[in-house]
Amino acid sequence: MEHWDSLAKPLDALGLYEKTIARIGGILRKNDFDLAKKALIVFLSDNGIVEEGVSQSPVDVTRKVALSMASGRGCVSLMARQAGVDVSYVDVGMKGEPVEGIADRKVREGTRDFLVEDAMTEEEALAAVGVGYEEACRLISEGNSLILLGEMGVGNTTTSTAVGCALLGKDPAFCVGRGSGMPDEMLEHKRSVIRQALGARKHDVSDPLSVLCAFGGYDMAAMVGAILACARNHVPAVMDGLITLSALLVAERLFPGIKDACICSHVPREPMGRMMMEELSLEAPVDASLALGEGSGAVLLAAQLDVCMALYRGGSSFGGIGMQAYRRFIK
Repeated sequence: MEHWDSLAKPLDALGLYEKTIARIGGILRKNDFDLAKKALIVFLSDNGIVEEGVSQSPVDVTRKVALSMASGRGCVSLMARQAGVDVSYVDVGMKGEPVEGIADRKVREGTRDFLVEDAMTEEEALAAVGVGYEEACRLISEGNSLILLGEMGVGNTTTSTAVGCALLGKDPAFCVGRGSGMPDEMLEHKRSVIRQALGARKHDVSDPLSVLCAFGGYDMAAMVGAILACARNHVPAVMDGLITLSALLVAERLFPGIKDACICSHVPREPMGRMMMEELSLEAPVDASLALGEGSGAVLLAAQLDVCMALYRGGSSFGGIGMQAYRRFIK
């Protein structure tokens, strides 16, 4: 923050953006750095819980969106291109044949219906963690200063909310959001499914891996691995929304303090996402009711950070324009 305070502007003028840039420098362990090279990883996977009617979208929508992404016409594809963010698409659990343009690292064709049985075996979850770790390490080795995390998979707001309810001890009545959109009766059904599953699965709240296996998705597990890779290599991981935050919550419970290597792009619309941010004591510079997913919020933050970095690296000092520096007064 000392560098920000030396620039010829009111102290804390950019608010949380200044703190975010300072946090990134702390993670990178550098005062002088740039964010010109940054990459987004989008992990794609299907979720068995969709069989319980918890989403207005059928399971084949995951694949349709994947094809759009691979063609360069997907929502986040277009946004990332405009923001100068490279994107890697990784299939960790989609149903069906591999999609050209998307890396095939499939663990299994979709998780199981967690109302009936655990979503994943421990072996499968750890395999997905390994995929995420390897993908993030590859991008870090290519010189990226930020690793943005995103996902795509019908039903993953249900998986993420269930994980959050289990780890935070929350009642689904107050945590479940509408995901991609649903009427009141479907929302109540979604709450009921999660409530029933929380009672049916034999998960150990003190063992985050068992919670991940019981309710999570391969995309979530892969993001846990990516977060581990970022922390180990001192490169910031940028969270997008609810699903990425659920991965961070699992990672933090497994490795306390790992959240210090992460930053949040925005405050999610989903109520559980907000609860997770509060639990993790994380702030985000934007609260704009975003709910697109795919890493779109992280990409928006990346573009904003580029603007802020122009001032951070090139701004005039107080002495440089011949004025006295502002002083910080503590009340």
